[in-house]
Amino acid sequence: MNLKNTLIEALGMEIISLEKGKVVATMPVDERTRQPFGLLHGGASVALAETVASIGAYELVDKEKESVAGLEINANHIRGKRDGMVTAIATVLHQGRTTMVWDIKIVDEEEKLICVSRCTMAVLKIK
Repeated sequence: MNLKNTLIEALGMEIISLEKGKVVATMPVDERTRQPFGLLHGGASVALAETVASIGAYELVDKEKESVAGLEINANHIRGKRDGMVTAIATVLHQGRTTMVWDIKIVDEEEKLICVSRCTMAVLKIK
């Protein structure tokens, strides 16, 4: 998987663990990921959420015949964060033939919930 010159690299995301049905990744809260008022940008949280769901979904398909793409994502921003690190924990809720649904929780260093997200992934046949 190529992570160079991608949004993953630009926002400083790092994949910590990857297993079937679960992905954990971190992202710094710094000048790359803050909004103008000094808080973690909601869009950065959503980018992290879709990243872990996408990587997790890709690990569950037959890479010779299938790929994945984000179909829908929503997020509730629970608590603000000004600096440090956030961690996304993604787990698969539904693994179907044409779609998957992932639950993503983004927490701070003290395991306080920063954002909760759900992402639906399309499973695409490679032509």
